[in-house]
Amino acid sequence: MTSVLEGRMRGLGRLAARLGPQATSLRGLLAWWGRALAAWLPLRMRRALGVDRGRLLLMPRDDGQVQLRLHRDGELHELGLLPPPVDLPVDDPLASVLGPTALDLPRWLALPPTSVLVRRLALPAAAADRLRDVMRFEIDRQTPFAADDVLYDARLVGLRPDGQLDVELVATPRLRAEPVLAALGPLAGRLAGIDVLDATGQPRGANLLDAGARGRQRDPWRLWNRVLLAVGVVAFAAMLATVLDNRREAAAALKAEVDDLARPARLAAQERQALVDLVAGQAFLDRRRAETPTAIEVMDELSRRLPDGTYLEKLAMEGDRLTLIGFSNQAPALIAQLEGSTLWRSPAFAGALQPDPQSRREGFTLTAQLGRAPAPAANAANAGGTR
Repeated sequence: MTSVLEGRMRGLGRLAARLGPQATSLRGLLAWWGRALAAWLPLRMRRALGVDRGRLLLMPRDDGQVQLRLHRDGELHELGLLPPPVDLPVDDPLASVLGPTALDLPRWLALPPTSVLVRRLALPAAAADRLRDVMRFEIDRQTPFAADDVLYDARLVGLRPDGQLDVELVATPRLRAEPVLAALGPLAGRLAGIDVLDATGQPRGANLLDAGARGRQRDPWRLWNRVLLAVGVVAFAAMLATVLDNRREAAAALKAEVDDLARPARLAAQERQALVDLVAGQAFLDRRRAETPTAIEVMDELSRRLPDGTYLEKLAMEGDRLTLIGFSNQAPALIAQLEGSTLWRSPAFAGALQPDPQSRREGFTLTAQLGRAPAPAANAANAGGTR
């Protein structure tokens, strides 16, 4: 488990080393991502949007004046000299020298390389997220000062071949920095940071100023950027809604077209099914008609099979059931008389015979199952052929 955590921390350290020292937090990562996207824009557009405004470097001189330089796009541009700020009667001395445009630039104090101490250290990759806090414990060992007696910063330089972080400790004694800050007068309270120049005169990219003492310059483009962002979000949402509506309309039109093309096929299928049902119904009726004898056939067969001393009070044909109710002087022999017919089968009395003293006949109720059956002669012929 420990090895897995160490591997993940080393991976984070490598990623932070590639992205730069500002990408060790979520806010820094978003800032780096924004700068990377803005790098695709032309220079004039970036400056018009306030993305790359640069920063104003204040470099105090021995004669009390302050040299002003604009640091933008990795280059330094001379802006002029500022008289000793403590002697100027205005609240913001830069407004009297550079005009109102200077009020919007972040202001940094640039210290010469001779006033700071720089040490290169190798730290574990797990220290990438809290470089400044880790470096605070190294100040006592790397400098002759205590951590509370210096202004310091930790700058991530890169990643070493062994996976460790190459970190640069930049520190200066507070006793040396405080007179320089005092010489700035009212400008000292509005500093965004304290950077250090290297041997070539370029800023190192460190910020020695304590986090609580860093001033924030008002960004005049912040409101416009937020408005543009809101407009962009609304436009993007409207675009997505428009695309969704277009897709829905296209799907609805395609469905209507498919329905139009499929309607004749559905009608043909319905007509075919109706025809199949009609043929099947007609075949069923024909089969039932062929299987069920007619009333005339039944009455004719009964008149030939019933003996002369028998008469009927009721003859009923309900479905496949034949019911006979009547009187006969040969009632017990009626079953034998009715058997063997091709129009019905299984004749049987539905109840007991009831003698009638007046007519000297017996009342009966006889039932049979209607349905054509092969004639006895045909059955005998089939049996003979089989034999």
